[in-house]
Amino acid sequence: MKKLFLLFTTLLFVCLSAQKQGKDYSNILKSKSIYEINAFLRDAHPDDPRRSVLKPKVMELMKDYIKNAPPGDQKVRQMQDWLAILKRKASTKITFDEMNAIIKKKQIAKYQKELQVGQSAVAYTPSSPQNVYVATSSTSTTTKKTTAVIANTEASEFNMLMADNPVEHKNKTVKILNSLFDNDPNAKECIVMIENKSDCNIIVRIEGIGNTKYRLPVPAHGDNSMVIQKGDYLLTSIVCGAQYASQKTIQKPLMVALGSSSK
Repeated sequence: MKKLFLLFTTLLFVCLSAQKQGKDYSNILKSKSIYEINAFLRDAHPDDPRRSVLKPKVMELMKDYIKNAPPGDQKVRQMQDWLAILKRKASTKITFDEMNAIIKKKQIAKYQKELQVGQSAVAYTPSSPQNVYVATSSTSTTTKKTTAVIANTEASEFNMLMADNPVEHKNKTVKILNSLFDNDPNAKECIVMIENKSDCNIIVRIEGIGNTKYRLPVPAHGDNSMVIQKGDYLLTSIVCGAQYASQKTIQKPLMVALGSSSK
């Protein structure tokens, strides 16, 4: 029993030491890693004196990275965004309210463009009801992959929901924009945005009390929004064959991201 206790104590000490090491910034002033310094600025106390040295240092490192990056480097945009934030703030840490504001700004730009250009701004190609989605799986004992075919049983319904006529589409877009601009906490409606990161078209079913039900089609690698009555809802969907269900109390604008790409 004594040996078991000693073993447990040793393992606990090792785990705590590893966790501490993961947050160890004792040599941060010598670091030349953009990501390490960026993490320190997010985690450190606002009055930490090392901030005055490391903030300008990491900004110079970011500028050098952007200057010497090869064409098409995907990290350049991220560095530019971080630089813009660091010019205004002490770190790149973004609050929940700031993230909501960014999402809101993007949504307003998207729907304003749709009103200006028309429904043609929505890039969507209807799929056949006979389409299938293919999922691959493997076991730990073998490298051989087995393929399971998942029928797209919602394809017809998805196509129908996406096929708004121009008048309906414009009315929905105006309603969404009004909701995005409306900051009245006493409003009875609010906007719900669903981001679909998967390789499959999905329908998100939003079911409230009684007969309050909504259906929101969301194309693969896209997003879609709708205005609904505030209240308690059950959100369900089938994402590439996998069931999704979540209970939500919706009293303010909500964004939900579903699925992940296989690419």
